[in-house]
Amino acid sequence: MPFDWKAFEKDINKALDKAEKKTDDQLASRVSSLTRLSDNEVKKLFPTPADVDKLKQLMQIVKSSDSRNKKVLNLTNNIETLAETAIKLLEVLA
Repeated sequence: MPFDWKAFEKDINKALDKAEKKTDDQLASRVSSLTRLSDNEVKKLFPTPADVDKLKQLMQIVKSSDSRNKKVLNLTNNIETLAETAIKLLEVLA
């Protein structure tokens, strides 16, 4: 009996989707514990792991013990990468 590759692929994709959902939920929970955002707000604003990574980078700059001038310099050096994340956060606050 030949191997059913389509069924195998379907099973793998289902497992990956389930794992991705669980990971997304865990990421949202962790981020919401560090911010004033709820899990649902985090998932809505930052739906992918890459989005969460950008939020993490922005938070590392803002929450660092560096001087205000160094924070401004770090943010300026990374503005192209982090601008969208900063805008999303400011839209929530505005």
